[in-house]
Amino acid sequence: MIRAVIADDEAPAREKLERWVAEQPGMTVAGSADDGLSAAQCIEQLRPDVAFLDVQMPTLSGLQVAAQLEPSSAPLIVFVTAFDQHAVKAFELNAVDYLLKPYDMDRFAQTVQRVRERLNAHESGAPAVAIGRARAPSCERLLVPDGERLQLIDAASIEWLEADDNYVHVHTAARNYLLRRTLQDLLSQLGEQHFVRIHKSTAVNLGSVASLTPLFKGDYEMHLHSGRVLRLSRRYRVAIFARMGQ
Repeated sequence: MIRAVIADDEAPAREKLERWVAEQPGMTVAGSADDGLSAAQCIEQLRPDVAFLDVQMPTLSGLQVAAQLEPSSAPLIVFVTAFDQHAVKAFELNAVDYLLKPYDMDRFAQTVQRVRERLNAHESGAPAVAIGRARAPSCERLLVPDGERLQLIDAASIEWLEADDNYVHVHTAARNYLLRRTLQDLLSQLGEQHFVRIHKSTAVNLGSVASLTPLFKGDYEMHLHSGRVLRLSRRYRVAIFARMGQ
């Protein structure tokens, strides 16, 4: 049985897709959502085989949801859109397919067939996630785990990032979050105009830096507005000073 998650902020469009999916032999609707955050939550909790993601949704677009998924567990992705330019971009992201509104049953059936073929070939949504992360513009909000749920936090609230093997600790003034990501991948998503490395395993939000204190052999102590003190390696000193105008 192919399990599908459907996300669209327009109820008629969402209900139509739910009905058509349910009518397909061997397919079932595992869950539905009316915004990007809820879509990501459904995918995280329900682990569907395929996700139909509307491109234009509140909180996160369908493209942003895809870009923030975990590659190893990402479902196949079908983007649903009323805008040709988004449809083309979705196809470039190596989505299974896209449905351009208004689509008919024949076009939907073609998409379902492509989903079946890729599932039979044991393909996943990992390529779409990887390319989405590489091409997505800098995000202002980051999707993070919060217990058994997901939430969005403002990128500006992140003080510093700490790599730990294949994970990254995301530190804010209020609390910390753990993401299964690489530091470089996360820096690319957040935008290196705001975040910069101060050590091979550490990066800082430049807006969180209060002052620098020199140490021996070219290293510095970096004092954050929250009171946290980090070590700035001399290897990254020149780049930091250039970014801070020193």
